[in-house]
Amino acid sequence: MNAWHFVTRFGEAQILLPAALLVGLLLASRPEGRPAASRWLAGLVLATGLTTLTKIAFIGWGIGSASLNFTGVSGHSMYASAIYPVLLAACAELLLGRGRMAAALLGAVIALVVGVSRLAVDAHSVSEVIAGFVVGGAVSLAVLFAEHWHTPRLQRWLQGGALAAMALWLFGATSYAPPSPTHALVTRIALRLSGHEHPYTRAQLLHTLREPLDLPTARL
Repeated sequence: MNAWHFVTRFGEAQILLPAALLVGLLLASRPEGRPAASRWLAGLVLATGLTTLTKIAFIGWGIGSASLNFTGVSGHSMYASAIYPVLLAACAELLLGRGRMAAALLGAVIALVVGVSRLAVDAHSVSEVIAGFVVGGAVSLAVLFAEHWHTPRLQRWLQGGALAAMALWLFGATSYAPPSPTHALVTRIALRLSGHEHPYTRAQLLHTLREPLDLPTARL
């Protein structure tokens, strides 16, 4: 596994969602943290639905944009930008009681690196990565700038143990977990819904740009 393939794993749903769930449970364990946890969960559900719909639309029916080289929102970029800023902001306040926005900015940088990795491994186009960053970033902003952002004060052993478990999970799963099956699952759903035997591909989409225009010859 080269460096970019390792980095891109930090955007996989199967790796990020359990970490987000753990921190979300920490936030929701006290009443003052529940608004932020609820808003984060709702945002993740909506962003996941939107991202999945764009993928199904293309795989099943070929709905995309050849000029933008767009076949669907990048799920890795979306999850990274929706989770890392909030994840690190929550960790900063749980552990230090301050530094929320600085930690969120670091999370955004990590998400940006994950997006670059999707380009480096030739998994997505620029437009797809940007779309993922925008959709996920909207989720983070909706949480971080909510009127009632609160992180509960928990016992130190609970905070430290849970956050250590989260860190171990992120790095351990990134190194040893099997590849994510989400793309294959979405493909099966798209084919079942569309009734087609084969998925549409990026090559088919871009072929429309390479076809010569069939224009009538001008009379001189």
